[in-house]
Amino acid sequence: MSAVLQYPPELLFTICEYIYAAGLPPSEYASSLDPLAIGEFGTPAALPSSMPPPNWSEPEARKTLSRLCLVNHAWYEAAKPWLWHKIEVRLPRSWLALLDEITIDTEDDEKAALAVKESIQAATHAALASAVRIGASSDEDAARKWKESIMESLTGPDGSIPPELLTPPASRDPSPRRLRPKSKSPARWKIMRTISDAVQNVMDLAEPGVYVPRLHDPRPGRFVRHLDFNHFRTIGMRRSIEDTATSRFVTGERVEALLKELPNLTAFGATEYMDGALSLPVLNELLLRGSASRGGGRPTRGRGIVMDDSEEEDRERRRDCKDLQAMDLTGCVSAVFVSALTEFVNTHLLHEDDHSSGSDDESRRQMRRALARFMQEEPLTFPGLQRLGLRGVKSIQPRILMPFVLAFPSLTHLDLSATRVTPELLTALGGSNVRLHSLALARCVHLTGSCIRDFLVRAPAAVRIRELTLYGDRTFPSPLTADDLAEMISSAPCFTSGELTYLDLSSAPVTRELLIDVCKPQPKLRSLGLSYIPDIELDVIAQFLKSKAMNVEVLTLVQTSPDLDWGRAGLGMGAPRGSAQQATIALHSQIIGPLCTPPYMSTLRSQTVTIPPSPTRLRVIELSVPALTALGAGAGTWRIIRSKGGRGWYVDTASGWVGAGLQRNLPLAHPFRVQMCRLADANGNVNSGVGWHARKMEVLHGCGMLGREDGLYGAVSFAYQG
Repeated sequence: MSAVLQYPPELLFTICEYIYAAGLPPSEYASSLDPLAIGEFGTPAALPSSMPPPNWSEPEARKTLSRLCLVNHAWYEAAKPWLWHKIEVRLPRSWLALLDEITIDTEDDEKAALAVKESIQAATHAALASAVRIGASSDEDAARKWKESIMESLTGPDGSIPPELLTPPASRDPSPRRLRPKSKSPARWKIMRTISDAVQNVMDLAEPGVYVPRLHDPRPGRFVRHLDFNHFRTIGMRRSIEDTATSRFVTGERVEALLKELPNLTAFGATEYMDGALSLPVLNELLLRGSASRGGGRPTRGRGIVMDDSEEEDRERRRDCKDLQAMDLTGCVSAVFVSALTEFVNTHLLHEDDHSSGSDDESRRQMRRALARFMQEEPLTFPGLQRLGLRGVKSIQPRILMPFVLAFPSLTHLDLSATRVTPELLTALGGSNVRLHSLALARCVHLTGSCIRDFLVRAPAAVRIRELTLYGDRTFPSPLTADDLAEMISSAPCFTSGELTYLDLSSAPVTRELLIDVCKPQPKLRSLGLSYIPDIELDVIAQFLKSKAMNVEVLTLVQTSPDLDWGRAGLGMGAPRGSAQQATIALHSQIIGPLCTPPYMSTLRSQTVTIPPSPTRLRVIELSVPALTALGAGAGTWRIIRSKGGRGWYVDTASGWVGAGLQRNLPLAHPFRVQMCRLADANGNVNSGVGWHARKMEVLHGCGMLGREDGLYGAVSFAYQG
């Protein structure tokens, strides 16, 4: 332990950084696509790795860091920033405790004065330490003189700290004659900057050329990089409807106060459980920080009007903040959020008099005029944000959605599934500087097949796409025609490059000719969606996987192929084309047998025969509920694993990424096989993060469509059928 005490702080900080990184999910290239196993299984030898798991669970990494905080003060200072690095709000009481820990009531003079006193003491110690390095005295008299000099500098005529905050509360005269109009206390960031400047000025007068390190905020808000409400719930608290409406835990004022104390925030996630707190001031705090407040792009409207002190102070504070890099607004549809986003776009991105007239034609004309102005003028842009999730944000009108999305020129991940995205937005996005890596356009009812085709074939923004979902179902089928799909598969750079890792063409008119003759090989494809295609044969899919997509591990076949469509789909759909027994036999004989079983090798002549691998890596097949019911308990190592919702998969429990590659026929007692069998036995009683082939893009960590999430985001990804 004595040797550890002598380690430099930088080394301890780096060790804690590695511990924190051990709890982060791997990149989309290194993902095993399997649910994370919890337990002591050792360290993976290579990635991808299903067992041992590729990363620690987040509670395990947090527990390790919290234990390091108890070793000594040096370890505490090294581990504290990483404990606060990622904040997930889960319970209302923990949310209120978080507010008390990070924020401070600037209207409370006693708390503000105490903060000033502590900051001055810290500044005095820093100045004294700097003076000692050059041979100055460090006794109590020297410390008192430094403090008096700092106080004298702060009480000057140009001081930005009110005099009542520089005196201890107990020394103030409580007489009514002292009462005077109360001045608003400055923000803590301004207090810290003022004290630091005062200390440096005093040092320049006493010892020119000596640098005093700037003060750091003692509160932990500066450490927070990630804040999300993915796990936040108020269900089960026995609150009445009146309490829910009038006594909300997560309010706009509280979120705004918290965001003001998080200058280094780079990732923010919201859900439908708290979208009523996404007011205009909250959106301003999220987006108008960093380069947007330093003069990047054009300033806000009303640039000729003199701003009041509070607005100018906010702009000055936001200049020192980092740009937001990722924002997930999945399912946010409240009237407060819609109104706030509309006002934000009208104020900062469009003319304020651009209001919808109610007519569709007039709305489209206004949208085109807005686009023309947006392209001609230099707009306010947010170049720092790279990942944006708007899945299920159905209430935002197209004329608001278009300029909002176009205001982010550095996007690499974009999820517009189930929104009112229009062909005009795709056209404008194709002509922008955006270079997308992951794109989700599932169930977008306003898009046409031609606009999707033109965007993927001709737009420079779509050249680097590696993950693409055009998912559709029986309710909202794909708008692509056979001609659109043929041109897209044959000419789109994302298809011809062979770099796709995730692809979903569910409900598209996929035919034998397109898969076998037109489509180029896809050697990196790992997850493929071909659901709701009733007329394609299973042997065609098997031939495509065997010849052009051998590395596909997950395949969706919900209500696909006449071989699996054995039940009536509804009135007028005709007689069933098979039976449950025939569907089960077809699945095993045409898909599982040819693709997942190693070739037969005789061992009669030699005892050292090397068994070749199976033709493909297929090990997970998503099927409809009737098809899964017909499979019963499964066959051999293949078992049914159900999600928390309506989705389910037929999984080879003896196949996974173990050691240096994908292995099949794992022993019965292997930890990974035990884990998979446990999930199968749960019969859907699992957490929301169990599943394969996500429907939602993971944007906060940048893992895209191959990422894993739990909480409400996990339910959208793996549980919801629609």
